[in-house]
Amino acid sequence: MELKKTLTILCLAALCAFMTAAAPSPVTHNNVKTVNHAFGPGEKLTYNISWSNIVDAGIAVMEVREGKTADNRPVYDLVSTTRSVGVVERFYPVRDTVESVVDAEGLYSLSFHLQESHGDRKREREMRFDHARGTVSNIVNNGAPETSPVPDSVQDALSSMYYVRTRKDFTVGSPMVVDVHDSGKNWAVEIHTIGKERITTPAGDFNTIKIKTYPKYEGVFMHKGEIFIWLTDDERKIPVLMKSKISIGSIMATLTGIQGGKISP
Repeated sequence: MELKKTLTILCLAALCAFMTAAAPSPVTHNNVKTVNHAFGPGEKLTYNISWSNIVDAGIAVMEVREGKTADNRPVYDLVSTTRSVGVVERFYPVRDTVESVVDAEGLYSLSFHLQESHGDRKREREMRFDHARGTVSNIVNNGAPETSPVPDSVQDALSSMYYVRTRKDFTVGSPMVVDVHDSGKNWAVEIHTIGKERITTPAGDFNTIKIKTYPKYEGVFMHKGEIFIWLTDDERKIPVLMKSKISIGSIMATLTGIQGGKISP
């Protein structure tokens, strides 16, 4: 039963790993200001999701699109889709879409939208950030909005991954802390740098920076293990492998395809 549940929520595991990295904290950590040379419109990353590299469970695609706000401010439209395959598709089909709109200059979240379908269970969740007031409006299944405070330059579960890709301070022994809001709570997320490794995937061979997070948030993984992520050791910091141990084996998201995007000079 644990394997079945874990496989069916891999969409969030692969895409929201940074969000799951810490328990709620009353302390506010302002995000470090960065310049984006990591990703741009047109980027498309494809992943195979598997159990212990044996059973294929799903396919995840992460895309960056170009957009603008109503007042003509440039934004990144981050869209991630996940679908189940094989035995999971047969017994418990999964269809998830996550969309995050990010300010192209400040690299903070403006809105977040999740549509998930797991078997017969369907759910929709939306967050709308008001950075001038320091608040976010949370809406679940088209219900009444609930407003709560958020820290400056806060990220959502998907935008946090792209924000971390723009960081330069991957240092062993000195964890990053990123402010993330999800499901009505603010999370001070710690990201620890482990070291460097050479990784081989279907998309190619990569020199990588290995990092880890600690999933303690109840909405994604149903256990207390660590998530390891391997990012390319260059300016793009592409996640090429994500791995989390469970009681029977491990869950892996492996990069299988890269379509480069337009990177700002």
